[in-house]
Amino acid sequence: MDTIERVLLEQPFLEGIDPAAAHLLAACTRNVRFERGLYLFHEGEPADELYLLRAGMVAIEIAAPGRAPVAIATLRQGDVVGASWLVPPYRWTFDARAVETTSAFGVDAACLRSKCDADGRFGYAMMKRFVPVLVQRMQAARFQILDVYSKRSAL
Repeated sequence: MDTIERVLLEQPFLEGIDPAAAHLLAACTRNVRFERGLYLFHEGEPADELYLLRAGMVAIEIAAPGRAPVAIATLRQGDVVGASWLVPPYRWTFDARAVETTSAFGVDAACLRSKCDADGRFGYAMMKRFVPVLVQRMQAARFQILDVYSKRSAL
């Protein structure tokens, strides 16, 4: 078993995954690093990679014209950054910025989609892991919105 495959099996997001599935995922995966302040991606760009954070911190942000970006989530070691790779037209819907130097596994989205399409068991295993992330992010956004509106109504 090569190193990236072995380390993938240690990622919280992939806990309990079948080693054969980890092998398929490893074929689409590379190590990446982002220095503090660098963007992993910007809203509207092609969602061609997703990230499994190994160390560091990433802010998911919404850009508003004439205003500073608004952080809607902060992700850390063990978290997944990016789900837009799952849904056509495969474009990022937020910005993601390294708050501190961050290392991650970068997973090629086209490669992963291809493997999911070719192997239904693998595809289902991946979706079972990504759907809860999507639901969790939607809940976090909901709470962020409620917080913003509760502060405005208190003024």
